[in-house]
This record gives sequence, C-alpha cells and structure tokens, in this order.
Amino acid sequence: MKHKVKLSRRQLLIFASSTMVTSPLIALAGKQSIDIHVVKNPQCGCCNAWIKILKDQGFNVTTEDRSGSLLAEFKIVNGIPKNMMSCHTAKIGDYFIEGHVPVSDIRRLTAERPDALGLAVPAMPYGSPGMGPEEKREAYDVFLVMNDGAAQVFQHYPQAGIPV
Repeated sequence: MKHKVKLSRRQLLIFASSTMVTSPLIALAGKQSIDIHVVKNPQCGCCNAWIKILKDQGFNVTTEDRSGSLLAEFKIVNGIPKNMMSCHTAKIGDYFIEGHVPVSDIRRLTAERPDALGLAVPAMPYGSPGMGPEEKREAYDVFLVMNDGAAQVFQHYPQAGIPV
C-alpha cells in the first residue's frame, strides 16, 4: 500500500528554499580548500612546478613575484633562518612554508598547529616536490622551525630505492 503525501504550497516553498540555501554548504563541507600565498622568483621553473602540485592537491594558490633582495627581505621578515632558506616562500595562515615541502607535511602542520614559525626544506633536494621524479629522490629532511629560530626534523624522506 502506497501513501501519497500532499504538501501544501507553504510547505513546498519552505522545503524548496531550505534546499537552495543548504545545497552550497553541503558541497563546501566536503571540499576544504586551503589558501596559500607563494612568493617566488619570476624566472624559477621549479617554483612553478611546486605550485602546480599544490593546485592539483586542491590548494587555493596565489602568487607574487619578487626578485633578489626583495625576496630575501620577505624571508627574513618572516623569520626564516639563513640556513633554512630555499628558492620560494609561502604563507599559510601564520606559518611559512620554505622551499619544496611536500603537501602531506603542509596538511600535517595545519592539522597539528604546533607553536612554531613554519616548515622548511633547505636548498633544493632532487626528487622533492617540483624538483624531479620522486622515485629518484635524494634523502632530505623537512624541518619545523621554532619561534626562536631553532629547527628540528619534522619529517625525514630517505633516498628512493633504499630499504627503510
């Protein structure tokens, strides 16, 4: 036996309007885009490769080109120690992301929210995101830079092909 439900015009309008209001919110709930602003040298191809990786992983990326001393000044103002510097610097909330930091580490940083300045991959290790194929990567560390400028290993990536 089937029951037919009759909705009044008022009930139908309330249902329709509530559906229109909540539909975009439901869509947004499953898609958490993280805003990140990248400051880079305009001629740097590896910076653009790293940015593409971020975009492909759902980050909302904005960029700003700075060269030479303007880029260095941005790094210093954001508390990046000289020995932790790399080619590009990103800001995500109150944190900096220096160099070719993997997406998984950025997500971990924003989830754990440690009392620190940010993450850094000094220099430009081969096989880090944007720096060549991961299956040929050299060993490197992602450092968590503390408020006093000290750094500790946040994540270690062994050389590709070497058993752990």
